[in-house]
Amino acid sequence: MQKDNKQRTDIGSRLRMARELAGLSQAQVAKMLSLHRPSISEIEAGRRKVSAEELVKLADIYDVNISYLTGTKSDEENEKVKLAARELAKLKPADYERMMYLLRTLRSDRRKGK
Repeated sequence: MQKDNKQRTDIGSRLRMARELAGLSQAQVAKMLSLHRPSISEIEAGRRKVSAEELVKLADIYDVNISYLTGTKSDEENEKVKLAARELAKLKPADYERMMYLLRTLRSDRRKGK
């Protein structure tokens, strides 16, 4: 029972992150799925199970693989990279350059052991 709750919470967290990165509100997603907004909130909080049909639709709406949403390890990192790339593509050129500088700095700091 506890494992089921953790799995629902984990799926809900990934659904919330994918929705936010897609730039959608809970209300917009609810409308696309013909649900009430609190249903999306309950799914993202892990208090409501998401059906297989809803999971397929959500993966399509958020443009991610179902395996990412369910936490299958093989695709999770690829999906994170795709979500990050989508967000980078939305930045203005100056903001993009700042973000790339920050990433290079973080990578450099990790190599130096900071």
